[in-house]
Amino acid sequence: MTAVRHETGPDAGAVWHYGDPIREQRRLAAGEATVDMSHRPTFSITGPDRLSWLNNIASQKLDDLAPGQWTTAYILDPQGRISHVFGGIDDGETLWASTEPGRLDALLAWLRRMQFAARVEIVDRSDTHAMVIAGGPRIVPREELDEVLGEQRAGTWAADALRIEAGQPRTFVDTDDKTIPNELANPDGLVLGAGVHLQKGCYPGQETVARVYTLGRPPRRLTRLHLDGTAEALPAVGADVVLDGRVVGRVGSSARHHELGPIALALIKRNVSADAQVLVDGIDASQELIVDPEVGLHVRPQLR
Repeated sequence: MTAVRHETGPDAGAVWHYGDPIREQRRLAAGEATVDMSHRPTFSITGPDRLSWLNNIASQKLDDLAPGQWTTAYILDPQGRISHVFGGIDDGETLWASTEPGRLDALLAWLRRMQFAARVEIVDRSDTHAMVIAGGPRIVPREELDEVLGEQRAGTWAADALRIEAGQPRTFVDTDDKTIPNELANPDGLVLGAGVHLQKGCYPGQETVARVYTLGRPPRRLTRLHLDGTAEALPAVGADVVLDGRVVGRVGSSARHHELGPIALALIKRNVSADAQVLVDGIDASQELIVDPEVGLHVRPQLR
């Protein structure tokens, strides 16, 4: 296989594709391919308090996490904005996890500051373990990487295209320093695995998440953009989304999908009409809602 690698950006060094990205997408969608995500840093948390401790400081419900179940969690600041993210799987004794490239040191430093008397040990495993997508995300020993990946591999192009199609944002690519979780998922998504659980105890930033969910509406909404297929390039991460000459949002991930054509994820102001055609980095785009702009109103009648 001829590997074409990312030269810049957070995925620098990772395989973008193996020469046939459209075919790779189809195979990955059918569950017939794997993706090497070993450029992402990994870490482990052991100790009898690991899940209850994480449950107290992270946005996701983790105290009853079943072994073998992958989950995603955010660390929020006091205003409810996303500061850190990790995804991981517990094997009954150890939580094996991964975060975004370039973000491990800050995440582990924050976790260790919050350790206090909790019986946990946090270890950087980036040299010994790697993340892969093989029938779902997994953390495997690096010595087993080639065996787990097998012969049918897909690059990050394929993984990103399917992720954008599914409306799954990538933290620090599809988000900025103002993003709150409510902007990224509908209410059911918040409960079912978009990084936040709404029926759990307090954690840092929980007040903002709960208040926006029950009383208000998020200032922006995650949107899937269908880009003009005649454009040669895709928009740059962070490019403005423009409507009638004014900036109404920012674009994040983009990719050429094997069926949908060029697509992207964007955070757009809630009050922008979903029918409006927008301009992204000079490219015409139409919107497809992922987050309902009226999210929050669904529970107001129950509060009267």
